[in-house]
Amino acid sequence: MACFTFSIVISAVLVGDNAGARIYAKMQAKSCEQVGIAYELKEFSDDISEAGLLGEIQKLNDDDSVDGMILQMPVPEHINARTIQAGIAPKKDVDGVNPANLGRVVMGHPEGAPCTAQAAVRLVEETGIDLYGAEVVVVGHSEIVGKPVALLLLDKFATTTVCHIGTSDVGMLEEHTTKADILIVAVGVPGLIKGDMIKPGAAVIDVGINRVKDPESGKSKTVGDVAFDEAVEVAGIITPVPGGVGPITTAMLLHSTLLAAKA
Repeated sequence: MACFTFSIVISAVLVGDNAGARIYAKMQAKSCEQVGIAYELKEFSDDISEAGLLGEIQKLNDDDSVDGMILQMPVPEHINARTIQAGIAPKKDVDGVNPANLGRVVMGHPEGAPCTAQAAVRLVEETGIDLYGAEVVVVGHSEIVGKPVALLLLDKFATTTVCHIGTSDVGMLEEHTTKADILIVAVGVPGLIKGDMIKPGAAVIDVGINRVKDPESGKSKTVGDVAFDEAVEVAGIITPVPGGVGPITTAMLLHSTLLAAKA
């Protein structure tokens, strides 16, 4: 019997030398290696023009050997990330950032959602909580987490509330979060959600990744948007930072790349 094999290739675009983006790229490369996906890191200097970067993106769009593409964030200030994301061909956009794929989420196609949003929802599903009518509060309304997470959960008939910078008063925010059976936080503010802002027994998904200095050691450490030591005493289920949403996001990226290759 004949045996047919094919390779899967993902190209990651890194502009400049942001330490966080480089660490994330290394994590992606390691995960790809573990499952047999070829990972190509395309590096460009931080003085590349927006037009020049779009040209490089188009080359990858036209390269039939490339199955998936991801833009590492952040990009330099003179480059509009949305413009570059819109330049990635929807069929190769494995991170779910092209407007066409984001629009598909509105139409009920979860496979087009950003990987971080998919990861958060997958973790919610793993809690075993019945989502039909469940009170869900999403803190943060970004295009890659807050908005798509809310849409994905609405499709599962959860009662979803979105809080954001307009929910400025802490008391007002707490009024919402303490009612949540499921609380998803993605704002980039370390320790924003305290233990007394969580409903006892709730599931808490902390998407935040923040670098802060440990007051005792003076060394930098990674923390989430939830004050973990307080929250763990109240929540029924909680994801840690690091080691929670991040690894699942990478898994969703690999899954999206596989779907793109099959397509």
